[in-house]
Amino acid sequence: MFYDTEKNDHNLPYNPYKSIVVPRPIGWISSLDEHGKVNLAPYSQFNNLGYDPPYVMFSGSHKPTGEMKDSVANILRTGEFVCNMATYELRKAVVKSAEYFPADVDEMEAIGLAKEASRLVKPPRVAESPIHLECKLHNILVLPGYSHQNTTHVVVGQVVGVHIRDDALTPEGKLDIARLRPLARLGYQDYSSVTDMFTIMSEGPNADSLNAGLGGEAKGKR
Repeated sequence: MFYDTEKNDHNLPYNPYKSIVVPRPIGWISSLDEHGKVNLAPYSQFNNLGYDPPYVMFSGSHKPTGEMKDSVANILRTGEFVCNMATYELRKAVVKSAEYFPADVDEMEAIGLAKEASRLVKPPRVAESPIHLECKLHNILVLPGYSHQNTTHVVVGQVVGVHIRDDALTPEGKLDIARLRPLARLGYQDYSSVTDMFTIMSEGPNADSLNAGLGGEAKGKR
């Protein structure tokens, strides 16, 4: 089949697009409004951008009322946010935080999550989450939509601090991803978590250097 995305003429009962680019990691974003109220929301349009220095991005469209999403509005005003790792253990809280809350409601308190102070930014971290990225706003890119509600704000933040809970590491000093089971979005109302891992080693002419530290992951690399 083929369909024109402007016409959206796929003739399927559900739009397939969000189930094509999968799995998508979930950025669980905590931010503060100008009055110090905490907003917490999950974004499945989320990913890493580079590593030296590290950047992350997430994107959000508008609320059904036409207003900017609270996370985007808060970050635009304050210039700071935290990405909390969303895990299988925290799946119910993650989904709960996606529900609509009035802007003046502290969502961590409403959901029953504990706050933990950050080091370099003001928004708090979700204490129950094993990993946090403290971020400073780099820029916001606006992508026009076919309607005002679908206009997308792409928020790019520079990661200035990383918190890793001690029990999130293996004895070898690597993140224990199989135990943490980070959440991912699959489109529709479907989610997944990392449970199946395997290693592929390069066999090409630069195999030794690639296997030692592809992507700057070797010990001592920035």
